[in-house]
Amino acid sequence: MAAPDAAFAQARSYAIPAGPLAAALTRFAQEAGVSIAVDSRRTANLQSPGLSGPHGVDEGFAELLKGSGLAVDKTPAGYRLVPAAATPGAEAAAPAAVAGSRNDPLQEVTISASRSNIEAAKAPQTVQVIDQAAIAGQLALSTNSSDALSNLIPSYTPSRGKMNGSGETLRGRTPLILIDGVPQSNPIRPTGREAHTIDFSMLDRIEVIQGANAINGLGATGGTINLITRRPEKGSFNQHVDVQTTMPTRKLDGETLSTKTSYRADGRLDQLDYLIGFSFEDQGLWRDARGRSIGVDNTQGDLMDSRTYDFLGKVGYWIDDNQRLGFSLNRYRIKSEASYTAVAGDRARGIPTTSIERTPPGTPPWNDVWTTSATYSHYDLAGMELQAMVFHQEFEALFGADNSATFQDTRIAPNGTLYDQSRATSSKTGSKLTLSKADLLDKRLKLTAGFDTLFDKGKQDLYTTGRTYVPNSEYRNFSLFTQAEYKLLDKLTLHGGIRKESADLEVDSYQSLARYNRVNVGGGKLNFDKTLYNIGLVFEPVQNLNLYTSYSEGFGMPDVGRVLRAINIPNQSIANLSSLAPIVTKSVEFGGRYKRGDWDFDASYFRSDSDYGSRVVRVGDAFLAAREKNRIEGLDASVGYRFSRAHQGKLSYSRTTGRYDSNDDGTLDTRLDGLNIAPDRLIGSWTSQWSDKLSSFVQVQHAFSRSFDEPEKNFRGYSLVDASMAYKLPKGTVRLAVANLFNKDYITYYSQSALVEPLRYFAGRGRTLTLGYSLDF
Repeated sequence: MAAPDAAFAQARSYAIPAGPLAAALTRFAQEAGVSIAVDSRRTANLQSPGLSGPHGVDEGFAELLKGSGLAVDKTPAGYRLVPAAATPGAEAAAPAAVAGSRNDPLQEVTISASRSNIEAAKAPQTVQVIDQAAIAGQLALSTNSSDALSNLIPSYTPSRGKMNGSGETLRGRTPLILIDGVPQSNPIRPTGREAHTIDFSMLDRIEVIQGANAINGLGATGGTINLITRRPEKGSFNQHVDVQTTMPTRKLDGETLSTKTSYRADGRLDQLDYLIGFSFEDQGLWRDARGRSIGVDNTQGDLMDSRTYDFLGKVGYWIDDNQRLGFSLNRYRIKSEASYTAVAGDRARGIPTTSIERTPPGTPPWNDVWTTSATYSHYDLAGMELQAMVFHQEFEALFGADNSATFQDTRIAPNGTLYDQSRATSSKTGSKLTLSKADLLDKRLKLTAGFDTLFDKGKQDLYTTGRTYVPNSEYRNFSLFTQAEYKLLDKLTLHGGIRKESADLEVDSYQSLARYNRVNVGGGKLNFDKTLYNIGLVFEPVQNLNLYTSYSEGFGMPDVGRVLRAINIPNQSIANLSSLAPIVTKSVEFGGRYKRGDWDFDASYFRSDSDYGSRVVRVGDAFLAAREKNRIEGLDASVGYRFSRAHQGKLSYSRTTGRYDSNDDGTLDTRLDGLNIAPDRLIGSWTSQWSDKLSSFVQVQHAFSRSFDEPEKNFRGYSLVDASMAYKLPKGTVRLAVANLFNKDYITYYSQSALVEPLRYFAGRGRTLTLGYSLDF
């Protein structure tokens, strides 16, 4: 979250009783609409005198911290606690001193996705907190959530620009995507739609933990991306309206216009806080740099020529000074308008797939998601912090119709004439319970323990004919974990944890499709038990410099749907399918981070191995799962510099390589292609605040060329430049953004290097102009 501005300094009335300091600070921050990172080891056993009457934010923090020896420091990510003497001007009798961003030590921003609220600057692996301002900067250029993730996380694969994000990986493996801690990934049948379950304008920040981990359970073999939704701001009733329109700079007409409108209302009333948000987007036809219509993906689904709705509702209630209840509901739906049909491109001649105005067969693809959760927090339960959550999600993804060989059945229609389309559904219910204590062994030890459950029922059918594609399946998971953080020496901290996964997968009996010989497959149950470990060290040889190393394990399931629907041998049974065994990924990382004055630097080397990994391969017109040993390794690095209070720049680089064992001889002999790993990328950005009213942003990214073992998948790199500016009016803010500023003509990474398919040889979007206006009132 961006640093609080002058508006937040206005006084409002508070009634926070005396009590534990951590709970008082947390409640004050919630009511004031600001963000604060509270280190529970610093606040352990400390009491606050409370707060009553009207106070500004800084003054309120000062009152709550009286006699504690602590003060607050304002950073770009919010507030953080520091020793009072460490804050400039602390010797003077001023209210809670607020330091600028210059000469700050590493920011104490906590990562809730870590389950132990670890500080980002002291984590034993690469972590990243993307604030609201950075998210808004990307949404001004493109409303596509995958574009935002790719531009903000260099090791994330460049976006396909489609409804389906299969092949979009983090460090070469699948990330676990969460919304406020609720998993969006579907363990039974991954659909590639996980990045499209919420409008990113509803987000406050994004937490990223890179590398395999199991702290949030199943699916984080590439890392964890936790999407944190907005919180109510200060005041009893606040409103926000945003409208924008996007258009190409070549061949502009009514069918190429895209529009988006969003509205949000929130506020705080005594112990109650609430937020309601709604957005609607109507995407038109996209054009490439030459003015040609970009090819629509009629089968997987497309963002182009679609309509999207999102509703977010949140309510919270403070039971007393230490206890809080929260409820959240998000409904997201995107559906194709089905106005266009793809025209195959010609890879050899460099002609991309295009679109013509013609309604494709079948029902238009959609993504429909309901996500609900209830949370309970107790900040002083016998000196411990308790976090509990229950959640439920209903997920439905419909894919477009085609007459592929997989769908043909001469009992229904002559061969080659049957159009059908698949639909994946999932119903997930789960819970998370976490208990932490930070002041053990003279405040050197912090322990966190937890218990998680997940129940996922899912299937995949053929929507037109009602045939079974993937049978009814139920996945059940129970997990216990403990995580420790122990200060061995003043400058050396040991992190470690254990997670015990106990799971089973139960599948109904079914008959495979005609393409797979209509064999009867016996149902059954598979049981999985696995203990996963993580350990790490963080060393601070000098102030502001952290060196770290870690080993962690991630736990995932193969694509159960791809395995089950491809069975073509009679008398098979679920209980005998070794290809359904879990994927265990082992990750090692070495890195360092440094922040001093105007400089901010971090770098890491990583390697992840799986002895029985999973890779999607194409066989004819079908995509199947291959189980084999693989290894992925790479390097991440970034450097940032603040040239002045008005100008700052950042440069990030990511390199990823991967190999797999193609013939089961134990040797990693073949390179992974673009469906599995991202290209090497360099991303630079420049942010300027020219005056109180005028700001600008420039972003440059380069994807480096790469060769693969299949020459037809060799990648020809490209460079893109984006720019935007915003100007504050007497009422509201107007913004202008230009994506692909120099109108670069290129073919997307997915279309070049993930597969060779004439109907999916997609060009990237040409230059677009976006004009927007927002108003807070």
